[in-house]
Amino acid sequence: MISIALAAGCCLLPGTAGAKEIHVAKTGNDTHDGSAANPLLTITAAAAMAQPGDTVTVRAGVYREHVNPPRGGVSDDCRIVYQAAAGERVTITGSEPAKGWQKVAKDTWKMTLPNSYFGKFNPYAAKVFGDWYDPRGRVHHRGCVYLNGAWLTEAPNLDTVMRAAGQAPLWFATVDGVVEGEGYLLNVVWFRPAGGKMVQASKAVARGGTQNAPGTEDGECVGFIKNGNWLRYDNVDFGKGVDSVEIRAAAALGTGGTIELRLDKADGELLGTCDVTDTGDWQKWQTFTAKIKETEGRKSLCLVFRPTKPVKADTGSDNTVIYAQFPGINPNEAQVEINVRPTVITPEKTNINFLTIRGFDLRNAATNWAAPTAGQVGLVTAYWCKGWVIENNEISNSRCCGIALGKNSDQWDGQRGSTEGYYLTIDDALKKDGWTKEKIGGHLVRNNRIHHCGQTGVVGSLGCAFSKIIGNEIHEINMQGIWGGAEMAGIKLHGALDVVIADNHIYRCGDLAAIWLDWMAQGTQITGNLLHDNNSMAGDLFCEVDHGPYLVANNLFLSNGTHLANSQGGAYVHNLIAGTIQIVADGRNTPYFKPHSTEMVGMHDCPIGDVRLYNNLLARHANLNAYNGATWPVAAAGNVFTKGAQASKFDTEALLKPELDPGLKLIQKTDGWYLEIQADSKWATEQKRMLVTTELLGKAKIPDAPFENPDGSPLKLATDYFGKRRNPDNPFPGPFESLKDGKQEIKVWPR
Repeated sequence: MISIALAAGCCLLPGTAGAKEIHVAKTGNDTHDGSAANPLLTITAAAAMAQPGDTVTVRAGVYREHVNPPRGGVSDDCRIVYQAAAGERVTITGSEPAKGWQKVAKDTWKMTLPNSYFGKFNPYAAKVFGDWYDPRGRVHHRGCVYLNGAWLTEAPNLDTVMRAAGQAPLWFATVDGVVEGEGYLLNVVWFRPAGGKMVQASKAVARGGTQNAPGTEDGECVGFIKNGNWLRYDNVDFGKGVDSVEIRAAAALGTGGTIELRLDKADGELLGTCDVTDTGDWQKWQTFTAKIKETEGRKSLCLVFRPTKPVKADTGSDNTVIYAQFPGINPNEAQVEINVRPTVITPEKTNINFLTIRGFDLRNAATNWAAPTAGQVGLVTAYWCKGWVIENNEISNSRCCGIALGKNSDQWDGQRGSTEGYYLTIDDALKKDGWTKEKIGGHLVRNNRIHHCGQTGVVGSLGCAFSKIIGNEIHEINMQGIWGGAEMAGIKLHGALDVVIADNHIYRCGDLAAIWLDWMAQGTQITGNLLHDNNSMAGDLFCEVDHGPYLVANNLFLSNGTHLANSQGGAYVHNLIAGTIQIVADGRNTPYFKPHSTEMVGMHDCPIGDVRLYNNLLARHANLNAYNGATWPVAAAGNVFTKGAQASKFDTEALLKPELDPGLKLIQKTDGWYLEIQADSKWATEQKRMLVTTELLGKAKIPDAPFENPDGSPLKLATDYFGKRRNPDNPFPGPFESLKDGKQEIKVWPR
């Protein structure tokens, strides 16, 4: 009967006859039936049993497993729910306890494990890598060592970890049978046949992997080169015949590789090879010479990159040795754990829809870099699917990403790290992978605490569309500062179509931003968020090559840097803005869409302008004059500028209060966060303001689309940060509808 009901699109809800509650407990056994009296032992066993409409309830304890749900629900009303038992702490972790440490120096201990202990995945051999990832001249592994729930920092080499511990204790691992160096190999700036014309490496007509990067000589170079990557150049002039090619290259200490020179294609005839040894730095250039088979005339030449040494080496041993600093502590008597699993809750298949993950402590995953062009896996992953609810969890200690809402893995992972490569990724998603509102996205990420993740708190390329990210606390993201790149933020989204980012508290995020909307933010709403201490390049909010319409309203932007944008079609309304604003044009062409759809309409570059700035309260370093260079219209009205803030030339009726210092100060107390602010209640009457609506905002120019809610209903900014109704005839400036005279303290989190 169940299969007939499901085939008809029906579902028996939990608590009704036929729908099951499956129980898991540390006292259980996987041969049991999963009843309350006879629970299962593992969540994995419960996942194998669960059908649409069922609820998996997990009792208190620590569960050391990767939960790989084999199926999902069939609708929002007929989902599979995974939940912690009410009032009980349930931890699901990607780590295992680590005992058997031996002291080898003052603060340093080591532990030796057979490689077989890790099975198919050894996080101390696996390296962090991906498109737009910058390792900063060294190798980073996906594993970690944890002491009392906190992660240690990976040392660059064994010598460093053997020294006395500093403020941040370190770890390092060696793995028998693995030679370091299968990460990035080298950079190339140019090549030329002997006596011939120089060819800029960045001008390749085709490529597999790699990406162009700034160079210190002769313009751009090609970097981010890994094993198997290639570059092709047409009409290379070998003249009347040459037997050598000069290559200008650089490689950091411990890196380097071999360049194969092949005719026509990556597996074409081999003309010769060139060994590039390390030059001391990624931008310390040397000229290397490749001896080749004598070649004449104009040819298509492929440069194929290989490691100089093989990735695997036979050392006669088969162990992983982990070294870690434990100053003043015997690790055998402490809570020490090491990674063994790459994720905690992630389906291996796509289109596992309509799952709920609720109330867990999820931690310690050896995740990889989540580039927008590759399969994105977090500690928890809605893996190219629809309709997940991820709520009321604590998510922490992910090597790279906490929650992933992004694309699936395919044969192009790590091979499309360029603007052109992302065009192809979008095209594949639309034509092959079913990127539509009906099939992908529409997730709800709500009321989670996400912290101590090395790359992002929440990441999503394309698969994030039509989702809501609401009420989360996100902090300590990329704060170790051990790597660089272009995919790091508290929330980092590509293709944030109709995404709502509301009522979140985001702080202490390192480079590049707290919220980063990269490409295709259309119909996006960023409202009621508290952002502070995000002292990174882009500060609290980065809108990159978006065409809108997108709404930024009722936010508290308190970091030194508030906003970086090379986008249009934005509306900034009723915000408190305390940090600097950077506005630049961008020549890249990026997509825009039919409203509330993934149906692509066209591409456009990114001039400055087509921006609306209404009823904001600006202080300290806020500088709306960053828009003075706009070539497209800017609408500005109802804004109040206090001490240090600067109006734009478009603010023809601005309320200027340079003598009033609002004295903004955020204070953390035992019951939450309080904003100290000095204000003037007369702002309500000294300036006439309009209630901001769809009609007032008009249409974003490039997509010719109105500012409206994701369901297509009209916008009306009728409430403030706390949900208090605004005066429709003359709303108060900033995120709070009413402020008293003088200094006051307002509790801003939790509400």
